[in-house]
Amino acid sequence: MKVDLLIVGAGPAGMAAALAAAPSGARIAILDDNPATGGQIWRDGPQAHLPAQARAYRQQLEALANVEWLPCTRVVALAGPKALLLEDPTRGWIIHYDKLILCTGARELLLPFPGWTLPGVTGAGGLQALIKGGLPVAGERIVVAGSGPLLLASAATAQDNGAQVLNIAEQAHWSAVAGFAAQLPRWPGKLLQACTLFHPGYRANSHVVEALGDGRLQAVRLSTGGRIREVACDRLACGFGLIANLQLGQALGCRIELNALAVDDWQATSLADHYAAGESTGFGGSEKALVEGTIAGHAAVGEHDAARRLWPRRQHWQGFAKALNAAFALRDEVKHLARPETLLCRCEDVPLAAVRDQAGWSQAKMTSRCGMGACQGRVCAAAAQVLFDWPQPAPRSPLSPARIDTLLHLQ
Repeated sequence: MKVDLLIVGAGPAGMAAALAAAPSGARIAILDDNPATGGQIWRDGPQAHLPAQARAYRQQLEALANVEWLPCTRVVALAGPKALLLEDPTRGWIIHYDKLILCTGARELLLPFPGWTLPGVTGAGGLQALIKGGLPVAGERIVVAGSGPLLLASAATAQDNGAQVLNIAEQAHWSAVAGFAAQLPRWPGKLLQACTLFHPGYRANSHVVEALGDGRLQAVRLSTGGRIREVACDRLACGFGLIANLQLGQALGCRIELNALAVDDWQATSLADHYAAGESTGFGGSEKALVEGTIAGHAAVGEHDAARRLWPRRQHWQGFAKALNAAFALRDEVKHLARPETLLCRCEDVPLAAVRDQAGWSQAKMTSRCGMGACQGRVCAAAAQVLFDWPQPAPRSPLSPARIDTLLHLQ
């Protein structure tokens, strides 16, 4: 398969990039490992309520004859210069491209704490995705904890589906939250959204200490302003922000700065003909992702005047991203919740004590099975990076589990 432009990731950034590039007449392919476009921000499902903008973008993409949509498709490995090995549920194949836009998004950052492996404990974004996918939560008592606006969105999704949200525990200090709120009039839509999502159980300077239960979550221990209390609950949704999905960009050789793909004014990476947009270049929400994706799409097909006209809008939303990331930076307290016996690697049952004295991720893997399970280090390596300040490990092929017949295409 050969295309002029390949877009990896069909969230807001990827969709915007495809729509911006399509009028040029270029042959475009956009792929994602989900069955529908929208990514995690606009995730679809039986209990999802897509915003009008997401539905409009989806309809526009479906109407474009020169844009091919590749659902449930993953990048398995590099397959030569400007070529990737792909796999979907039925086949594996190599795709060749002239230009590539990386819109690989981000995943939730999970940090270990006592009891975090109990059934009933998920990430904040994880619970939101499960509910959108059909998980029944009506009547359940839920505590949401961690950091960032995703906590409010997750709580709202749970409440809209009949759950009783008892508390939202935000680890940032009240001063940081208030300072961020004071800046929101610069982005009126975000101010309105914050007012809509406000919950009376929201508490800043509050974080999880321990999840309690015998075989399943029964309660959560919270520290609020230094005061410890226990809250009986059925579910705990706990996420500590986001971590960019950089594997493919790293494997290609794109420069990484501040744990994100480094890009220039045109959203171009350090690798010629390779662009990036959205959360993989820094966290800032759907608005930032949309304008960056549009700029990348225009630039990839040589429409630099159209891209340049969007620079002020991008700067506007990058300002929001800067304020957001400064306000909800993780405090040291939440980096030291785990005890020596607390599991760091849930897939392979590796406790914190087994790796904390190692010099880095490679040494931790050699002395234990840390990172060798089903998630291939996506959870524990990210946690180790935060806990121990270890560099993110370099990716190795295959980038994701694959069938033998798919890997044979690399011969």
